[in-house]
Amino acid sequence: MTATAPTRTKTMTMVAAINDALALALERDPAVHIFGEDVGVMGGVFRATDGLQARFGAERVFDTPLAEAGIIGMGIGMGLAGLKPVAEIQFAGFLYPALDQVLSHLGRYRHRTRSRYHVPMVVRAPYGGGVHTPEQHADSPEAILAHTPGVKVVIPSTPRDAKGLLLAAIEDPDPVFFFEAIKLYRSVKEEVPEEYYTTPLGKARVVTGGDDVTVIAYGGMVEVAARAAEAARAHGIGVEVLDLRTLVPLDTGTILESVAKTGRVVVVTEAPRTGGFHSEISATIAEEAIEHLQAPIVRVTGFDAPYPPFTSIEDVYRPNPVRVAKAIRQVMAY
Repeated sequence: MTATAPTRTKTMTMVAAINDALALALERDPAVHIFGEDVGVMGGVFRATDGLQARFGAERVFDTPLAEAGIIGMGIGMGLAGLKPVAEIQFAGFLYPALDQVLSHLGRYRHRTRSRYHVPMVVRAPYGGGVHTPEQHADSPEAILAHTPGVKVVIPSTPRDAKGLLLAAIEDPDPVFFFEAIKLYRSVKEEVPEEYYTTPLGKARVVTGGDDVTVIAYGGMVEVAARAAEAARAHGIGVEVLDLRTLVPLDTGTILESVAKTGRVVVVTEAPRTGGFHSEISATIAEEAIEHLQAPIVRVTGFDAPYPPFTSIEDVYRPNPVRVAKAIRQVMAY
């Protein structure tokens, strides 16, 4: 059963909240197994699984070879056999060798077997920039997964949501990709309930209220959007910031309700511009709420180039509050 009225809280970073969620899931359900590169003995490259192998044993928390296709493929088999696999891909940019398993099998089994089988698998992966990592360590491939029928995509922005959404993902009967913003792992702290609780998938969060502009973001960009909104409020502009939390399923109701109120929209992601999930959000608004729009939708995104490794160029590539504030002023000019 899920706790509905948590009372005891503890100050946690996002990575601590994720570790806590994984420990609770392992403790509660013997079907839960965690595996991936360096998740066992080392506790993960960011220590998200720190201490779990020592506590629950090497049969439930174990290391794998550097073989992403094998990690996903093994998880599919485990899920079909009745287990609840929680796989870690060390960085989201390392997922690409496993896309055959994802596109050809992971999301298809419920449909392929007419719901006789399903794969209750969670795939965790750090994503995004802001910490000057090497090449392929800061990619944002969420649009590829959102375009894959049969899988869900979850991207939290706070420690409290990270814990509740991860536990909801583990409970879910279908495959869930759970992306964790590297920049937020230890830079954000808040009070998090200590007990077991879930945060529903498919429900966005209103971060700040406002009547003039809607700014839509998720993951690492929520913090950026909130800072831009604060700057705009100092100039008399009321900005409503929406944290999507999940891309699939998408909470279109909350988006459209906000757009109907403000009439102006800025969408912020750090993924490349062409074909990103920001475009799907924009198209949905254009199709279902165009009569409310008082200005064109503006996207603030990364660029159509590989994410720059190591260098300060990252500070230009990754959206920042200045770029978002400029977009807010742009839509307000209409």
